[in-house]
Amino acid sequence: MGSVSIIADEQALQGWKVVPDIESDNWCGRTYGKRDSFVLDFGDHLVGYVTLSIQSVGSPQDAPLKLKMTFGEMPCEVAESFDNYNGNISSSWLQEETLYVDVLPAELKLPRRYCFRFLKVEVLDTSRRYQVMFNQASCTTVSSGDDARVEPLPANVPEDIRMMDYIAVKTLRNCMQTVFEDGPKRDRRLWVGDLRLQAQANYYTFKNYDLVKRCLYLFGGMRLEDGTVGACVYEKPNPQVDDINLYDYALLFVACLHDYYEASTDLSTLEELWPIAMEQLEIGLARLDVRGIVRDDSTWWSFTDWQDGLNKQTPAQAVLIYCLRRGKELAGILGLDKERHYIESKIELTVKAALEHLWDDTQCLFVSGETMQISWASQVWMVLAEVMPQEVNRSLMDRVFEQPPSIGMTTPYMYHHFIEALILAGNYDQAVSQIRAYWGGMVKDGADTFWELYNPADKKLSPYGSFLINSYCHAWSCTPAYFIRKYML
Repeated sequence: MGSVSIIADEQALQGWKVVPDIESDNWCGRTYGKRDSFVLDFGDHLVGYVTLSIQSVGSPQDAPLKLKMTFGEMPCEVAESFDNYNGNISSSWLQEETLYVDVLPAELKLPRRYCFRFLKVEVLDTSRRYQVMFNQASCTTVSSGDDARVEPLPANVPEDIRMMDYIAVKTLRNCMQTVFEDGPKRDRRLWVGDLRLQAQANYYTFKNYDLVKRCLYLFGGMRLEDGTVGACVYEKPNPQVDDINLYDYALLFVACLHDYYEASTDLSTLEELWPIAMEQLEIGLARLDVRGIVRDDSTWWSFTDWQDGLNKQTPAQAVLIYCLRRGKELAGILGLDKERHYIESKIELTVKAALEHLWDDTQCLFVSGETMQISWASQVWMVLAEVMPQEVNRSLMDRVFEQPPSIGMTTPYMYHHFIEALILAGNYDQAVSQIRAYWGGMVKDGADTFWELYNPADKKLSPYGSFLINSYCHAWSCTPAYFIRKYML
C-alpha cells in the first residue's frame, strides 16, 4: 500500500492514469492540514471494513477534525467529483464518508462495508493550531469463500489463462457474502441471473454448496403474488422479495436448481423446491400465443443483456426451451413421469414453433419481434436451447462471425452465454479465443476484478448514465474460472 497521484490522461482507461508518488511509503509520516489530501492505493480489490489511526500534531486539538473519505474500485471514482454525478440511479451508491473526530488520537473503525482499491482522504478542516498525521490504514476483508477449497491450476496452464482464472476467482470471492451478491459495491443483493453464473463458477472453485442452497430457498420462499420467482431478493431488515418480474430470470430458477442438484446430488432440496421450479415453467408457458411463441408486448420484461434496441422475444423463447429441457431432466430424476411427459410435449411445441416462426430460411438466422430483428442474443440462446442439431448450430455460429449482427453484446453476462454456445456447438478453439479477447481485454486494461460490463469500443459505457456508478467487481463476470476449470483443463 502506498500513496499515488491520479492524473488525467486521454490515453489511459477512462481518462485517468495512476502514478505512484515519489515517496509513496511515507504518507503516514507526513502532516496534513486544512484542504490537504492524499490517495492510497491498497494494491488490490478489497471488500471489507476500514480502520484509520490518526493523531494530532502541534498545539492541543482545539476543534474537531473534519475528514472526508472517498472509496473507489477504479481511479475515476476518486479522481472525478461526485458532485458532478448525473446518472439515473441513486448517487447514494457512490462510496464516500464525511466524519467529525472530536478527540485525537483516535482509531476510526468505519461501520459501513466498502468495496475498493483506492481511498482518497481529504482533510476538510482542522484549525490554525494543529495538523494531523495518519499512522495506519487497514481493511479487514470479508467473504464466505474459503480459499483453501480452491484447487491450484496445473503448472502447464498458460500465464494469460492463469491470470484470468485468478481474477475470476477473486471476483467470485468478493461477491460471496451472506448471499451471492451481484456486486459488493452495487447493488449488494441476490439476483437470479447472477446466482446461476456464480453458482456454476463456485462448483469448480469454492464448492460452497450451502450458500447456493440458501439462495435457492430465499428465492423459493419469497415469490411474487402470482407465484413467480422474483428477479432479486433483499436480506435486511427482513428477507423480502423485490417486485421486479423478469421473464427469463424466473425461468432460470429451474436451471439454478438443475445445476445445484447436478453438482451436489442433494435430493431432499430438489424434492422440496421442485414444485416451485415446475410452477415457473407453467408460468413461462402461459405467455405463449396461439403459435407457441412467447408474446412480445408492453406487459412483460425480460433482461437478456444491457443492449440498446435489443428485442427479447426470440432469446426469451430460447430461455424457455432451455429451462424446459432442464425441468424434464429433474422430473426424470424424481420419477415424475406425468410431469416429464408433459414437459416433453411442451418442448416439442416450442421448438417446432421457433423453427416455423422465428427461423429465417433466406438468411439462415433467427429473427425476433415484429421487425424481425437479427441479434447475437437470438442466435446464442437458440444454440443453447438446442433447437437444431450441433452441426447446424456450428454453422450458425460461424455465420454470425462472418456477418456480425448489428445488435451486439454488452455485458459479461451475455458473453458468458456466447462462450457456452460456442462450446456447445463444438467451436472450442473459437470459444477460447473469445475468452482471451473479452476477459483478457479487461486484464490488459488493468482489471483487478472483472467488471459489470465491458465494451472494448466504449470503455466509459454505462447503462446508468455515468461510469462512476458502474460495478467493477460483478458476479456475472466471474465465469472464466468456470470455463477454464470445466472445459480447458
